Amino acid sequence: MKHLTKNVLHRILMRVHIRKHEIGLLFKDNAFERILEPGIYHFLDPKNRLLVSLLDERHTMWNHAHLREVVKAGALEGRTLLLDLKEDERAIVTVNGTIHAVLDTGQYVFPNTFNEVSAEVLTVTGVRFEHPKMTALLNVSGTATLFTVHQLDAGTLGLLYVDGVFEATLHPGRHVFHRKTGTVKVQRVDLRERVLDVGGQDIMTEDKVSIRLNAVVGYRVADARKFHEATEDAAQALYRDTQLALRATVGTRNLDTLLAEKDAVTAELAETLRQRAAHLGCTVEHVGIRDIILPGDMKDLMNKVTEAKKAAEANLIVRREETAAMRSQVNTAKLLENNPTLMRLRELEVLEKIAGHNKLNVVLGEKGLADRVMNLL
Repeated sequence: MKHLTKNVLHRILMRVHIRKHEIGLLFKDNAFERILEPGIYHFLDPKNRLLVSLLDERHTMWNHAHLREVVKAGALEGRTLLLDLKEDERAIVTVNGTIHAVLDTGQYVFPNTFNEVSAEVLTVTGVRFEHPKMTALLNVSGTATLFTVHQLDAGTLGLLYVDGVFEATLHPGRHVFHRKTGTVKVQRVDLRERVLDVGGQDIMTEDKVSIRLNAVVGYRVADARKFHEATEDAAQALYRDTQLALRATVGTRNLDTLLAEKDAVTAELAETLRQRAAHLGCTVEHVGIRDIILPGDMKDLMNKVTEAKKAAEANLIVRREETAAMRSQVNTAKLLENNPTLMRLRELEVLEKIAGHNKLNVVLGEKGLADRVMNLL
């Protein structure tokens, strides 16, 4: 009988041991009753109506299904940090001097008996999030669910749209935005110089000669918002405008004029493109016609024409030289005719040249140089 009594007592007696680093939550019929401090407790519970949950005060944060009820009863005041964040609030929690968590809307309980816990509550007033300890905050686990991060490199701008409406222009650097405050989109725009290679353009000149042109256009974004919003693809629009400008510029000139005035054609093309580029939010830095390719038969014809021109120029040069030589001889003859002494000197020069290659005997008379050569071998 005594053994039976012990068994019954064991079944209806609940023993609870709460260690020094713990507290107990006593519930009766699933309703919170009170806090149990460290120690050993015995409860008679014949109808199994009691429940004790243990919470470790060494933990950083407590999670419990009935924790909201316990907080509401005020049982945890003085031994915990309680946070009840509204929809427009966030909190940065620091434990022992280190950022531990960034919290979204909700209720949180942090025991501070063994840890030094503090919290900075932030009110969300817009989509952008700024904080002096931004790098440390973003390295905390779980922040990706609260923020979106956009990094803009040097030479780029960002266009910020919130719920489809333009909000601001973002400069190079890191930009962080709150989630759940609207649909955020950042459109990156490259401000560096870009190059359009407009190749293989078949165009007919004014004199009905079909040629192929390769052009290059260098441009730079001047108004990032206009460049993005003016058309679906501003670069493609500028490419198309270059094609049309080439046809308009080349089609009003014959082939000879086009080849002779290539710089003028390029300048006219550049001016046309600059006017169009201004409507697209960009500026044209330089324009060049890289190649003018003629059809095969036109190449042969041009080569023949060039060859004929060069041959005619060569003949003209020969004729000019012959005419100049003859004119020089006539002038020399007139000079010698009117000056006998000069004529004698000229004869001596000729004799000197002959003497260099032959045996020459010269007989001189009283008048100086003999009137005739006596012996020439």
